Amino acid sequence: MSDMKRIFAAVLAVGTVFSAASCSKKKNDTSSDSSPESVVSTGKKESSSHTVTESGSMDIVWLSDFDLNPEEGAKSTALSIFEDVYGGSITFVPVFPEEKFTKLDQMIQAGEEVDMFPYDMSVFPEGVIKDRFQPLDSYFKDMGVDDGMWEDMSPVIDMFAYKGKHYVVPFSVSEPQILTYSRKLMKDSGIDDPYTLYKDGKWDWNVFHNMINTFALKESSLHHFGISGFYGRAMLASSGTPVVSLEGDSFKNNIADPKIARAEVIMQDIQSRWLYNKSLKGSFQTDYSTLFYASSDSTLATSNRIFSEADLMIVPFPRCPETDKYHVACDYDARMLVKNSSKGRAVATYLKCERIAASDEKFTAKAKEQALKTMTEEQYNALQEYKNIAKSQPVFDFGYGMGETMLKDGDCNFDTRGAMDNISTAFLEGSSPVGSWEELRDRMSPIIDEEIKKYN
Repeated sequence: MSDMKRIFAAVLAVGTVFSAASCSKKKNDTSSDSSPESVVSTGKKESSSHTVTESGSMDIVWLSDFDLNPEEGAKSTALSIFEDVYGGSITFVPVFPEEKFTKLDQMIQAGEEVDMFPYDMSVFPEGVIKDRFQPLDSYFKDMGVDDGMWEDMSPVIDMFAYKGKHYVVPFSVSEPQILTYSRKLMKDSGIDDPYTLYKDGKWDWNVFHNMINTFALKESSLHHFGISGFYGRAMLASSGTPVVSLEGDSFKNNIADPKIARAEVIMQDIQSRWLYNKSLKGSFQTDYSTLFYASSDSTLATSNRIFSEADLMIVPFPRCPETDKYHVACDYDARMLVKNSSKGRAVATYLKCERIAASDEKFTAKAKEQALKTMTEEQYNALQEYKNIAKSQPVFDFGYGMGETMLKDGDCNFDTRGAMDNISTAFLEGSSPVGSWEELRDRMSPIIDEEIKKYN
């Protein structure tokens, strides 16, 4: 029996609840039953007839603020493959989100066993500079890289290459930042359907900005907003130019790029005319007061459920007129191999299982079946296209992973907040102490230069 047939048979045998990726977005319960002092093991099947590795060699200690198997009876496809085909197990060491890096450093320094750590945009490249992680290159064979299953992820994997090594190897792209809108509202307002414009290659910043202006002038007792939700980061990414890029082995400050300037000017114009709705409701506005809702696709199910009569559809953020691709801000699903871990092969094997679950058509068909319970097939197909690397260019800005001077979550004060936060949100708040993009650029640029020096 081939490997893939054996893997699929094993997953079917244990009645797995299929998913294209593990439950990586679900945070652990911070109640007394799941406090960071507790340690939870997924437990492996010792008697599995599919085990192909010696006992203990595939046991992983996972330090994280979320469990890879958070619900009893709802085991992810990747974890089922890892346990039942490769004889693996994952021991979960929970930690509160704000304490995860401190806990990781303590465990590494104390020589405690810790093998795998979650990736998010704040992890890299700072985590490499602080000696928290080790590269995965020597384990590519165990990951199945030579088998071709990672081929369509190659551009993304190479995007993360740092000084010739790969510390971040994403197995999938997820949660692209998109715009949700109502076709009914567009039609009633005399505005063209954005999805039709996207398919015709006409969906750009100019069209987007004109739509908002048209909607703002619509006669009504309601004040009309152009957009609400999480707007700044995705708008910057749609320029196609990250604030901090990696060119060769050196990081570069691109804050003076004209495309970034143009994105900022559009944001400032929309806010200055009170057309940005700062209310973050978690779904499309049901009162038809707002033309676009900016968020990841995670809110689409809620919007569909509470506002089915609106005929909702989704589009990527419009492209900069000077570029020929749609550049998408998104998440990258990956796991980090912790410094000094002796379980590199086990972590690599688990990553192989994640990649199989995210890419093999037998499993993705089940994932689609599940997704269609909360979205239309048209929405689903469009979403897959926006995540397709061949059609939409995913963007990673290294500035978000360069420490608290650049990214400081939860701090809303302009003077203490991270530079990347100020660049993406200061104008949208309407309370920025600087009055123009040039002023903001000149204040943030020296900060970025100082941080980059630590890495170059």
